[in-house]
Amino acid sequence: MRKHDLEESYEQRPRRTRRPRFDDEPEPARGGRLTEAERVRLARLREDAYTETAIPDGADRWSTWGEAEHGPRPRPDWVITELAAVDTELGILKTGKEADVHLVRRNLPGTEGTVLAAKRYRSGEHRLFHRDAGYLEGRRMRRSREMRAMESRSSFGRNLIAEQWAVAEFGALSRLWTVGAPVPYPVQRDGTELLLEFLGDGETAAPRLAQVRPEPEQLRELWFQTSAMLELLASQGLAHGDLSAYNLLVHRERIMVIDLPQVVDIVANPGGLEFLARDVRNIAAWFHSRGLPERLTAVPELIEELKEIAGLR
Repeated sequence: MRKHDLEESYEQRPRRTRRPRFDDEPEPARGGRLTEAERVRLARLREDAYTETAIPDGADRWSTWGEAEHGPRPRPDWVITELAAVDTELGILKTGKEADVHLVRRNLPGTEGTVLAAKRYRSGEHRLFHRDAGYLEGRRMRRSREMRAMESRSSFGRNLIAEQWAVAEFGALSRLWTVGAPVPYPVQRDGTELLLEFLGDGETAAPRLAQVRPEPEQLRELWFQTSAMLELLASQGLAHGDLSAYNLLVHRERIMVIDLPQVVDIVANPGGLEFLARDVRNIAAWFHSRGLPERLTAVPELIEELKEIAGLR
């Protein structure tokens, strides 16, 4: 075929137009370049939007267990692993700068099921991860292209950071739950969504430590539990990184630790010891404000003890 004929054939070819989006289609969750996990998640959402099979019990979606990363074994007996289960949104528990926490019920159709906390990290369009540079020290990705994207905070880089925080928190919770730390059981991770054990009674969440007004004896007991938790984290070479009375819950008279995306490896992170000391000082200050004597918290001695437990002395 002659060049003139080829050009004419190309001009006659119908133009490809963008397919219109309908109101009932799921909106893209992120702008910019997507991570592979997010690409898979969006494809699954689109598939669910066009499915002809109605979701039973008025639920919002089928269980995502089949596509997710699972929590450590042995699993608690309340974890529902059947793919025929459904998830129903019950409301929002907490909004934050990095993530929102929702209440979700997972059940097999016709059964009561179990209530879970769904922590969903915000997308690249939102303000993400204030002060994240210090926490990311010691965490390295294999591909230099991805590291450059994260450092430049491009849309793709912010998506990677969001996913890295989710991966870090799920890994920390799995590790700590396995060694008996007072953390919620991590049920699964699907992209940037974590499904966690719900700490509360019925659909009422356990109070944060900041909301509790303990009597002197209970205050001492809660401090001893908190210091024991710090020792257990140090034995794993970890510090919470952002510990306060707002990310400790009092669940059935037990201290429980939440919000661990910024968990710090105090050996690999150059500022690890500073994070460790800051955790101790911050949480001890709250106990002091409630009337616990400083001789009981013994902050300098506790910091030195935690360093020794972590093998840094």
